[in-house]
Amino acid sequence: MTKRGVLTSIDVGTTKVCTTIADVNEGGNIRVVGVGVTPSVGLHKGLVVNINEAKESVRESVKKAEQASGYKVESAYVGVTGRHVSSLNNRAVVAITRNDRLVRSDDLKRVLTTARSVKVPVDRRLLHVIPRGYAVDGQSGVKNPVGMHGFRLDVEAHIITAAVTSVQNLVKCVRGIGLDIDDLILEPLASSEAVLSADERQVGVILADIGGGTTDIAIFREGSIWHTAILPVAGYQITRDIAIGLGLPFDVAEEMKKKYGSVAPVYETKGGSGSDTLTTNGHGVSHQDLCDIIRARVEELLRLIVLEMPSSDYETLVPDGMVLTGGSANLAGIEALGRNTLQLPVRVGIPSSIYGISDTLHDPAYATSVGLLLWGAKHREMQTWNRHGFGSGLRRFVSRLFNAFR
Repeated sequence: MTKRGVLTSIDVGTTKVCTTIADVNEGGNIRVVGVGVTPSVGLHKGLVVNINEAKESVRESVKKAEQASGYKVESAYVGVTGRHVSSLNNRAVVAITRNDRLVRSDDLKRVLTTARSVKVPVDRRLLHVIPRGYAVDGQSGVKNPVGMHGFRLDVEAHIITAAVTSVQNLVKCVRGIGLDIDDLILEPLASSEAVLSADERQVGVILADIGGGTTDIAIFREGSIWHTAILPVAGYQITRDIAIGLGLPFDVAEEMKKKYGSVAPVYETKGGSGSDTLTTNGHGVSHQDLCDIIRARVEELLRLIVLEMPSSDYETLVPDGMVLTGGSANLAGIEALGRNTLQLPVRVGIPSSIYGISDTLHDPAYATSVGLLLWGAKHREMQTWNRHGFGSGLRRFVSRLFNAFR
């Protein structure tokens, strides 16, 4: 960072909308000065289903963050998720034609432009074009080829696309309350900034952000993104199964899940026994039955995450195992269950590297909110993402989307 500034992130989720405002100093360190969290209304599985209700949820969240910080929000980094997001990998090559055969930043732009020249349906748009690795004259594993000599530059890029209509609806909710959008960022990429270490990215790891409506998956290898996917299954489905299985109202099932829920057998929990009866709002259920339902659904979700991997040999692909984050990662015993189910190292990822009034953010549920800030601080100086291989005229895309509603 060359100067101090203010960043804002908005995580528009299925269960909550979280707006976070932070100061960024010259060293790029983040100090949180305001947080606003409101229940999410008008969204389902990461998608806007009622624009007016969703807009009011965003407005209230922003208002709370502004009141806490004393700052006025003008623009924000916004997370994108939903089953409409898809990804693919593509390779491209360009020739280095200068007499000195020296690779320059313009050559990186050319090869990335070529990589993103994939056929995209009219109802979809590019969200990210991320270089996985470069090769110069066949020498692979190059992270930054600028300054190297060669005749040929190759790139393998990870390309993420999103449905135009889904993005339009999200953009309308944010721009409709008078805010600009700094950038749209795929949520698992943002979460990875908050909870993954450099070693995990290098060795190979799965990030699974289990939210309310979706489970966002990102696989990293050799320091770069390897694969992304969005599952339309998450905490909402766990709560729904509790409600159906135990005959509870949905709100009561959600409260019991958060207060008493565990994926460990009841006899292993402190003071637990299969005969324990839990009571909330006049509804009584067996602790054993509650935990059995949660455990079954989480086991199923863990297996679904593995099925989304591009290789069945996942032990070799991700030696560092799986990092679980998102609100559902707070379920007691989920690390042990993950290790037993997948035979992989599993840990819960909690956001770090933040200061200020951030106590509530040291929770897996806020990985995306914190990650959006970290992403913004990391890439803020870029006038266009193309300098580092990200995006495809995304600012112009967002502007065109908003202009369509005027």
